[in-house]
Amino acid sequence: MSEVTTAAAAPRAPHPAPPLPAGRRTARGAGRRAAARLRGWVAENRSALPALATALLVCVPVPARTPDDVVGGGGATVADAASVLLVACAAVPALRALRTRTRPLDAVAAAVLAAPAVALALATVASRDPAASLAGFARLLQVFVLVPAAVVLTLRSRRHLRLLAAALVAVALLQGAVGVHQFLTGTGASYQGEDIRAVGTFGPLDVMGMSTAVSCGIVIALAAGLAPPPGTSRRRRAAALAAAAVLVVPLALSFSRGAWISTAAACTAVLFLAGVRTALRTLAALAAAAVVLVGGAGVGGELVAERASSITQVAEAPDQSVTDRYAMWAAALAMWREDPVTGVGPKGFPDHRDTHASLALSAASDTAGAGHDFHRQPLLSPHNMYLLLLAEQGTVGALAFTGCWAALLVLGVRRLRAARGTGPGTGRRRDRGADCGLAAVGLLVLTCVDFLYADIGGPSTVLTALVLGLAARWALPPAAAGEPTTSRRREVCRR
Repeated sequence: MSEVTTAAAAPRAPHPAPPLPAGRRTARGAGRRAAARLRGWVAENRSALPALATALLVCVPVPARTPDDVVGGGGATVADAASVLLVACAAVPALRALRTRTRPLDAVAAAVLAAPAVALALATVASRDPAASLAGFARLLQVFVLVPAAVVLTLRSRRHLRLLAAALVAVALLQGAVGVHQFLTGTGASYQGEDIRAVGTFGPLDVMGMSTAVSCGIVIALAAGLAPPPGTSRRRRAAALAAAAVLVVPLALSFSRGAWISTAAACTAVLFLAGVRTALRTLAALAAAAVVLVGGAGVGGELVAERASSITQVAEAPDQSVTDRYAMWAAALAMWREDPVTGVGPKGFPDHRDTHASLALSAASDTAGAGHDFHRQPLLSPHNMYLLLLAEQGTVGALAFTGCWAALLVLGVRRLRAARGTGPGTGRRRDRGADCGLAAVGLLVLTCVDFLYADIGGPSTVLTALVLGLAARWALPPAAAGEPTTSRRREVCRR
C-alpha cells in the first residue's frame, strides 16, 4: 500500500507545449531577424542619426503664422530643435578630443570652419546695436558654423554621407509630391490670383522652401545615377535618374526663377564633372524630356513658359517683385558704403532699409493660400546673401563667408578628381566615394548660385545648413574618420 501511495504522490512530467504552426514560427523568426538587423543598423550608424533626424523633420508641416511672428523671432521649427540636438551630440566627441589632446579636424579644416565665426563675432561687437544683433549672431552661427561643423564630426564614413544624401532625396520627393498635389487641386500658395503655386509643407511665407528641397534632391539623385558606387545594380542607378527626372515637375511648379537657374547651373556642373560625353548625352535627354513634359503633356505649360520668359525681361520690363529686389540690392550697397569694414551688424538690414531704399520699394509682398490667410509679408532682406553679408557684416564678413565657401569648393573638386580613379593593378573601380563627391560639389554650386537670388530665412534654412555640412564633410573629412588629412589629400591630388 505504501508503494502505491508513493507512486501516486510522485510529480508528473509536464506535457510538452504544442508546437506552433509553421507559419507562426516563420513569422516570429522573421520578426526577430528584422529586429536584430535594425539594432545592428542603429548601432552602426548611431552617430549619424541626429543629422538624419534633422533632415527628415524638415517635412513637419509649419503651423500657420503671421508675418509678425516671423519678425518677432517666433519662426523656430522642429527641425531647428533637432539641429540643436545635432550640435550637442557633436560637442560630446569634440570635448572628449580636447581632453585626450587629439584633433578631430586638421588645421586647414578648423580654419575654414572657424573663419565665418570670427568675422561674425567682430561684426556683432562693432554693430550699431550689439544687443539687437545677438539674435542674428546666434542664427548665422547656427546655420553657417555650428550645424556644418556638427555634420562634419558626426558623419564618420561614406556610408553616413550616403544616408544623409538619401534622407535629403526622401525629403525632396515628399515635398515634391505635396507640391504637385497643391497645384492639381488648387490648394497651393497664391500665384496670379490662383492658389496653384507648389510650396510643399513650408507654407506661403517660405515660397522658396519646397524649391530648395527639390533642387537638392535633383542634384543628389543625378550624382548617384551618374557615378554610382561599385556594385550598384542597374535598377538602383535607373531609380536615381528617374527620381531626378520626376523632381523636375515640382521644381517647375514652384514658379521660382532663382531655383530654376541655380538647379540648372548645379546639374550642369555635376554632368561635366562626371564626363563631357555623359554631359552631352544627358543634356540632350533632359531637353527631350522637357519638351515632352511641358510642350506635350502641358504640365503647367503656359504658366511655366510665362514665368521662364520673364527671366529675360528683368532689365527691360521688370515686375514688382523684381523692382523690389533691385531696390533692396541698392539699399544693401548703400549700407555697405556707410560701414564698409564691419557693416551695420547682424539682423540690422530691416532697421536701416527705409533710410537707404528708393521710393520704388513696396516694402511688403502679398502672401496667401496653402492653409494660410492673406497677409502682407514685410521684405526684411535683400534676397541676395552676398549683399546681405556686405550690408550687415561689411567687407570682413563677406570675405570670410565667401572665402570659406570657395575653399570648400576647391578642396571638394580636388578630392573628387582624386576619387575618380581605378584600383591599382586591378582595373576595377574602388569605392572612393565619387558619388558623394559629385553630390557635395553639386550642392555647393547650387547653394552659391542660389545665394545670388535668395538668402536664409524660414523653415528651409536648416536644409541649407545640412547641405553646407555635407559639402564640408566631403572637402574636409575628419582625421578621426580614418581618411586622409590635408597633407595626405595634397599628395593624392598631386598623383
